[in-house]
Amino acid sequence: MKYIFVTGGVVSSLGKGLAAAALGTLLELRGLRVVFQKFDPYLNVDPGTMSPFQHGEVYVLNDGAETDLDLGHYERFTNCVLSRHNNLTSGQVYESVINRERRGDYLGKTVQVIPHVTDEIKARIRELSDESKYDVVITEVGGTTGDIEGLPFLEAIRQFILEVGPQNVVNIHVTLVPYIKAARELKTKPTQQSIAKLREIGLQPQVLMCRTEHALDPELRQKLSMFCNVVPEAVIEVRDVAHTIYEAPLMFHAEGLDALVCKLLGLQTPDPDLSNWRKFVERVVSPKKRVKIAVVGKYIDLQDAYKSIYESLTHAAASQDCGIDLKLIDAERIEDGVDGQLKDCGIANANSSEFDQTSSDPVICLLEEQREVRKKGASMRLGTWPTKIQHGSLAEKVYGSDEVLERHRHRYEFNMKYRDQMREKGFEISGTSPDGSLAELVELRDHPYFLACQYHPEFQSKPNKPHPLFKGFIQAALAHQG
Repeated sequence: MKYIFVTGGVVSSLGKGLAAAALGTLLELRGLRVVFQKFDPYLNVDPGTMSPFQHGEVYVLNDGAETDLDLGHYERFTNCVLSRHNNLTSGQVYESVINRERRGDYLGKTVQVIPHVTDEIKARIRELSDESKYDVVITEVGGTTGDIEGLPFLEAIRQFILEVGPQNVVNIHVTLVPYIKAARELKTKPTQQSIAKLREIGLQPQVLMCRTEHALDPELRQKLSMFCNVVPEAVIEVRDVAHTIYEAPLMFHAEGLDALVCKLLGLQTPDPDLSNWRKFVERVVSPKKRVKIAVVGKYIDLQDAYKSIYESLTHAAASQDCGIDLKLIDAERIEDGVDGQLKDCGIANANSSEFDQTSSDPVICLLEEQREVRKKGASMRLGTWPTKIQHGSLAEKVYGSDEVLERHRHRYEFNMKYRDQMREKGFEISGTSPDGSLAELVELRDHPYFLACQYHPEFQSKPNKPHPLFKGFIQAALAHQG
């Protein structure tokens, strides 16, 4: 088993998750079996209770784990299907350690960060290592080197390298090489300081991934090599991609990243076949058609809040050799006048129990099992559930199946008491839970493409395997404008 640890320095938001995902793509295309892990130093048990403004999108896995959006990158860029074991927060670590202490598992010992917290972190790495179906584990450490909350994770990694042997590990540090306009030069000092901080902790990166707005010339690469103690070919230039994040694997391959990592780990692999990936990128960059798509959302000003939806639209459009012009609409700015547009829907007091618990017509209401829930964290209907699709429906045509598995994250549902009344007006429930008690998918009769789902199809879309609902939507949009 081989291990890659990805850390970040100087500033946050350098794209560690994307770097890890893109490297995973290249290693997979070399025939290696890759799995990912994300360490998040915050004390929340998971991001499920955080505002999207704080942490972006909450990405839901098959087993119902609410995780960091970087796990979405991991699943989209590779064939991985991840679980709650692939995301670890400080909150989970300390919760586990304290629960063990309360049970008396430590046999009266003083419970400390070292060894008890670090042992818990190392155990999570080994959970993946013990599964012989993988060749490489890529672990991304969230936050920035020097953050106090990240220190236990870095210390655990130091110990882990000692235990498995340095020949089985590559440390990659994603850093910033800023351009100072007044001086007209790139500055290496922030990266030197970040590496110095890592060395104090006991970690020496073998690879530097340098985010930069300008090319790294040979002299500057040599300087970074000398001061940061890495070989010159391990100084990887990471420029902003010109058009799409899916250019990243191609850019890293051109810089020799995947070949270098395999060399450092002693892995003998063939060169990756990037032909299909290049074709996908070409369709995104130079599509033959274009279509305008509007996205209405509550957190529309934050790019990461609907990351998976935007990516799913890109995947679907590329499959039709089509580009997308996104129009982003803030839902709160169109509240005025909505009542007037809906006044003729036939249920005068139609409402949601989320907004009015005493509503006489709660068309949208709490799931039955949610009525007694008091704790917010991880208490929604979460994870993959089956949906039975009505024969002859548009949904069946789009999916090409009468049953699908989709990922959920919600507390409220359509109130089935109104099913017949809505159906009379052309509102068909074309997908339900297997027992028929929950509405999962609705469509409008005699409409070219009106499908709405309770679940999150965007969590299962991939570049060369777009989700059927998004693909069908793009096809319908193209047909409508044609």
